[in-house]
Amino acid sequence: FDDVSKQFAGASQPAVNHVSFTIPSGTFAMLLGASGSGKTTLLRMINRLIDPTSGTIRIDDTPTTSRDPIPLRRSIGYVIQQVGLFPHMTVAENVRIVPTILGQPASASAGRVDELLDLVGLPPAEYRRRFPRQLSGGQQQRVGLARALAADPEILLMDEPFGALDAITRTRLQDELLRIHRELKKTIVFVTHDVEEALKLGDQIVVLSDGKLLQEGTPLELLVAPKDPFVGKLLGSDNVLRQFEHLPVTLAMEPIAVASTERIHADAMVLEALLQLLRTGAPALQVERDSQPFGQVTLATINRSVQRGTLAGAGVGANQPQGVPIG
Repeated sequence: FDDVSKQFAGASQPAVNHVSFTIPSGTFAMLLGASGSGKTTLLRMINRLIDPTSGTIRIDDTPTTSRDPIPLRRSIGYVIQQVGLFPHMTVAENVRIVPTILGQPASASAGRVDELLDLVGLPPAEYRRRFPRQLSGGQQQRVGLARALAADPEILLMDEPFGALDAITRTRLQDELLRIHRELKKTIVFVTHDVEEALKLGDQIVVLSDGKLLQEGTPLELLVAPKDPFVGKLLGSDNVLRQFEHLPVTLAMEPIAVASTERIHADAMVLEALLQLLRTGAPALQVERDSQPFGQVTLATINRSVQRGTLAGAGVGANQPQGVPIG
C-alpha cells in the first residue's frame, strides 16, 4: 500500500487517509480498528471491489488497477461474516463453484473438494451432500473458507468472518485457521475489531483509526512499544495479564542455574510458563528450542521482569523472542 487514500462522494473525510505499509508474502496480517476506522475499505481495495481515490496498491509489484478486476477477484480468496453460500447447492457444489467458473470440470475438482473439506474439519462423506440449511453457523463458515481456498489463491481476504459466532465456535475456528495457515502459508489479510483475536492470529497487526494508520508491526512490537497513546490503550500495553498471555517466555528468561526436568518451548507464552510452574511446583522450567536448552524461567524471573518493566518495555530490537537471555 503506497500512500493509499479513499474519499467517498459526500463524505466529510477520507475513509482511508494516506496509508502506506507492506504485507510480506505468507504473512497473517490483521487490520485492527473500531467501526469506521477504514479497515474494511482498505481490504476491499485489494481485490478492487473498491478502487483507491489516490495512491497505489501493488501485488507482487503489479498495481491492482492495471489488472482486470474480474480475474483479479477470482485469483484472491474472500471470506465475509455472512458467508453467502448458495442455498440450493450442496456443500460440495458450493466449494466447487469457483473452479467451475474458472472452467475446471467437476470430475477434475471432486478430489480437491474432499481435500478442502478435510482441511477445514468437515469429513467429506458426512458433509459433501448436505445443504447450507442443514449446517450450523460455524460449519457454514468452514464451507465458506473451503470455497475461498478452492482456486488455491495466494492471498486470502477475511472480513470479520467469525464476528457473528458464539465464543466457543469462534475460538475453535481461530485455532483451525491458524493450523491451516501453518500448513498452506497463504498470505491472509483479516479484518477485526477484536484485540484478542488480532493478538492471537496475527504475525502483523495494522492499527487504523479514522482512516489513518497509527502503527503496524508484530504483536510483540505493538504490546511493548506502542508509538501512539491510542495504540497502547487499545492493546492494553500496561495490562500485565495481557502481556502474560501474548508475550514469549524468552522475555522472562535467564541463564540456566537450576537443574529441572520440566521443559517449556521457547515459543510458549509467559502465562503458560507461570501456570506450569504453579501446577508442577518445579523450581524452574528449562526453555528449549529444537530440543536444545538455552535458558530457564522461574517464578522469580517472571516477577523480576514485571517489577523492572521488562514485559511492559522490552527492547523489541534485541532479538529476545529468538532466545537471547535477558537475566
